[in-house]
Amino acid sequence: IYAYDADRLRLAPIHERLQRSGVRNVQVKDPASSDLEALKGQMDLVFIDAPCTGTGVWRRRPDSKWKLTEKALEDRLIEQRKVLENACMFVKPGGRIAYATCSLLPEENADQVTRFLAENEDFKLVPVIDDWTKMFGPDHLPAYISDRGELTLTPASTDTDGFFFALLKREA
Repeated sequence: IYAYDADRLRLAPIHERLQRSGVRNVQVKDPASSDLEALKGQMDLVFIDAPCTGTGVWRRRPDSKWKLTEKALEDRLIEQRKVLENACMFVKPGGRIAYATCSLLPEENADQVTRFLAENEDFKLVPVIDDWTKMFGPDHLPAYISDRGELTLTPASTDTDGFFFALLKREA
């Protein structure tokens, strides 16, 4: 497992979290001193915890909704596009991208996935319901799964923060 974030400050807490959890099979790639070139086209799964507006955590941080501006949203959308563009270079044929946000805004979620798929024809959306059912059983189906198979968790439906999740598979 490789852990990477272009922002060293966001990456820094991972060391303590890994130690606390007892995980030892993670190589942390510091953006200042690491080159990811050798990993291109080698990954089975690239998990993207996308930079977002954080609208899904408003119940815990209600004051943050007053900080959301059109400019902030546009900045996050640009960052998300760049992250997706970069991530796809590391996915091997048959590999997947797991795209997640803590946002409930369609622009950051389904719209980003739609744009990515239109620009990357070798990727296809994989419905998450089969994997969900394998992990949690048929009695715990999520309330919000799009017709395309993307997942949205909400405080009202799952007693969690708001999250979006999509799974994209590289066909060739």
